[in-house]
Amino acid sequence: MSMQSPSGTKARALGINHIALEVDDVNAALDFYGQIVEFSLRGRHEGMAFIDLGDQFIALTEKRTQEPDKHRHFGLVVDDKALVKKTLEALNIETLPGAFLDFIDPWGNRVQIVQYSEIQFTKAPHVLRGMGIKQLDKSDEAVQALAEKGMAPE
Repeated sequence: MSMQSPSGTKARALGINHIALEVDDVNAALDFYGQIVEFSLRGRHEGMAFIDLGDQFIALTEKRTQEPDKHRHFGLVVDDKALVKKTLEALNIETLPGAFLDFIDPWGNRVQIVQYSEIQFTKAPHVLRGMGIKQLDKSDEAVQALAEKGMAPE
C-alpha cells in the first residue's frame, strides 16, 4: 500500500540518516559500544559524538531526558550477529528474552542487533567500498523479499 499522494504533493520518505541516543556520558558510551562493535568516529562536538555507519550515523548526546526504553528501539545492522551475541555474553551484558538479539545499554536505550544478510536493508556497493567492505551477501529470503518489490540485487 503506497501512501504517496496522487498529486505528488508530498515528499517521499527515503530512509534514515541518523538516530540520536541520549547517554549520561559520551566517552563512556563510546567505550561501551566500542566493546561490542567496531566503528569509526565521524566527529565530536561538546557533549556529542557521531558513530559513522558509512552513509548514516548514530549521534550520542549527553543528558538523558526521558525514562529508559522498554519497547522503543532501533535495529543496529551488523555483518556478524553471532559474534555480537558472543561478545555480549563475554561482557555479561544481559540480552532480553524473545526471538531477537536485544539488549538495553547502560543509559536505557534498547538496541536490537540485526544480521545484514537476513534483512532487506541494503548498502550501495560504493558505500560498502568506502567503508572498506568488499562484499556482503543477502540470504535467499532477503533477496526474494527485495525481488517482490523490484529491488533485487543484480
